[in-house]
Amino acid sequence: MVSRRFPILSVCLALLLGAVACKQGQVAQPAVTSEETLTGLDVLEKEGFTALAGKRIGVITNQTGRTRDGRRTVDVLAEAPNVTLAAIFAPEHGIEGTLSGKVKDGSDASSGLRVYSLYGKTRRPTAEMLEGLDALVFDIQGAGARYYTYSTTMAYAMEGVARHNVEFFVLDRPNPITGAAVEGPMLDRDRTNFEGYFPLPLRHGMTLGELAKLYNQENRIGAQLTVIKMEGWRRALWFDQTGLEWVNPSPNLRSVLGSTFYPAVELLRAGDVSVGRGTETPFELFGAPWMDGEELAEYLNGRTVPGVRFEPVRYRPAADVHKGKECEGVRLVLVDREALDAGLLGMELLSALRKLYPKNFQLRKTIRLVGSQETLARLTAGDDPREIVEGWKDELEAFRKLRAKYLLY
Repeated sequence: MVSRRFPILSVCLALLLGAVACKQGQVAQPAVTSEETLTGLDVLEKEGFTALAGKRIGVITNQTGRTRDGRRTVDVLAEAPNVTLAAIFAPEHGIEGTLSGKVKDGSDASSGLRVYSLYGKTRRPTAEMLEGLDALVFDIQGAGARYYTYSTTMAYAMEGVARHNVEFFVLDRPNPITGAAVEGPMLDRDRTNFEGYFPLPLRHGMTLGELAKLYNQENRIGAQLTVIKMEGWRRALWFDQTGLEWVNPSPNLRSVLGSTFYPAVELLRAGDVSVGRGTETPFELFGAPWMDGEELAEYLNGRTVPGVRFEPVRYRPAADVHKGKECEGVRLVLVDREALDAGLLGMELLSALRKLYPKNFQLRKTIRLVGSQETLARLTAGDDPREIVEGWKDELEAFRKLRAKYLLY
């Protein structure tokens, strides 16, 4: 708030507060002039559930499936007129998004319906699970990164319904780290797996509804697909500019800030690095007992990575890699999220650890998430990260052209 009586004092105070926010890793955002975002679920309700009228349905959802005012997708569909909700399916982390490892079937206390786990004995809906259903509805918040498993669960479900003549509906939601950026190495076509269903770059810049359209066509799934589009969402919007309430998509994605760093920092985990799981700020820091935080921060800051700076940190993770051990490493401080390139950041981090700690950092084990054998070979050879990123140019341009056919916004 600017004071009319003391404008100079107010400006100084604003600058001081801005500096404090920057020091804490927070970024002041421009005012958002777009209308408030309505998710696909909100739009479906607004239109009187006409798309599902007369259908007996199942829903794949979790704690992120909520209306703009906070009501659960399960409850909204259970109460929808002329719609019969008959089954619930849950992805990795379960219906409440709090579990680790394989998830067992369960039941939903509110509706009394059985909850089939798609991250337990099977990762695909079976004929028995789909029996009697006219349609399967998918409503889950994604993360915007290639290796977030919810999009693979969606694709597997599409494959399942295509074989059993069951319609598939995606209630679309925002890409939390914008739908504008396309960054990072492409997944090799022969390396697709549950963490990478289709050859995508690290940061794909698509919504789950758009990915569903791409998967359905490019992988020739043949599902009877309908995407219920959002209203009031633009590709340049970050999640905290939509007016929607943040709900953790999984136990360790706890903020837009953590989600911004996630595509790059998660790459390190398989190389014997704690990426902040078991701390209050996953993906905002990383470390290991064999790192020197001061040395690493100095080296990375010397690389002048756009949009981020690094501070030395010591911590003891309560879970995951190096659980209970004293770790040194760095905290990432976001300076300008629009300037940040997740692909370049990831390569800088991998390159730095290979260079400074070659006896400890297990670079070769990161291939599963890096996804590109050529990229890993260049990292191993010590190529400059900026040159590695330049080498992706043609592949990323080809993906942008493919992606353009499926964009809804």
